[in-house]
Amino acid sequence: MLGVLFGDVFSAFNPWKAVATPIGFAYRKLTGRAPLHFVYPEKLGRWPAAVGLVGFVWLELVYGEGNGVSVGLDPEIVARAAIAYSVYALGMTAAFGREAFFKNGETFSVYFGMFGSLGKFEFRDGVLGVRRFLSASTRWVAGAGSVAVIIASIGTTTFDGAQEGVFKGGIERALGWFSDAGLGATASTRLASTTFMVISIAIVTLIYLLGVRGMGTVPGAPDRKTLWRSFAHALIPIAFAYLLAHYFSLFFFQEQAQFTYLLSDPLGTGTTDLFGTAQYGIDFNAISNSLVWYVQVGTLVLGHVAGLVLAHDRAITTWGDYRKAARSQYWMLAVMVAFTCFGLFLLSVSNA
Repeated sequence: MLGVLFGDVFSAFNPWKAVATPIGFAYRKLTGRAPLHFVYPEKLGRWPAAVGLVGFVWLELVYGEGNGVSVGLDPEIVARAAIAYSVYALGMTAAFGREAFFKNGETFSVYFGMFGSLGKFEFRDGVLGVRRFLSASTRWVAGAGSVAVIIASIGTTTFDGAQEGVFKGGIERALGWFSDAGLGATASTRLASTTFMVISIAIVTLIYLLGVRGMGTVPGAPDRKTLWRSFAHALIPIAFAYLLAHYFSLFFFQEQAQFTYLLSDPLGTGTTDLFGTAQYGIDFNAISNSLVWYVQVGTLVLGHVAGLVLAHDRAITTWGDYRKAARSQYWMLAVMVAFTCFGLFLLSVSNA
């Protein structure tokens, strides 16, 4: 949320950049020259970040479920994953350089940077400046794999909302099929959930692909590959809308815990009360279900309106002729309506 309002704030707090930066500084001081790096492959682009995002959500929602508990409750798994990813991130930084890797391959830098492209502020050549809201998203989608990151964001959030709702029956049936095939309970659970995560991402891809194919029928349209990348930035507000709508209530209640008893007793010893709030609990009556629903609906609608604004501006630039641009946007309107209805349907089933 801070990124959408202010820009890419995560970059200032990135833990892997905090490790890599002083190492690079020390190397330059000791050797008198900058470290030598390989050239980051242009075709690789942001695909590592897209894969990493899916892997992160899979670890939380699928692998953790296979253990019978949320992976967040298993410190050993979290520690192993954090160590493995840190080795990967620092190794790739050493190979390709800090700027290239954090811009393209580091999952969390790319993910938060995507939402930060919607924000008001940015650094240019070390100077803090102001820009129009949403405007930087048009530049963010340049490069291979950028569209995949956006689709992965929407698809994984969709799966998280649907696994206990729309997909619940299908997952249970798939689990039974895999169990009958001889797989163990844990493997069957993980494989069934993985299958439906892939289906969620495929559904999002198909909806956008249909919109791109439709725009391609308008006279004067560029090739589909260009359309695929050119209009993808219009999906970033939708990715944020899905994220905020789905996690709003979780965020609200967990922050009560974060800034009360977790802050006063961070190790859970029961003997520490740093700020006098260790005995506080979560007030689940602080907001009503109706308020949660209105926030969810409002977020989805505003996100899709923002997406339509971005798509319309790009259409004017692409076609020049406002009549053809308007015709092309009938297809994007259909995409936005489809995402809106899909998101509201998932939320209504989950809330029920």
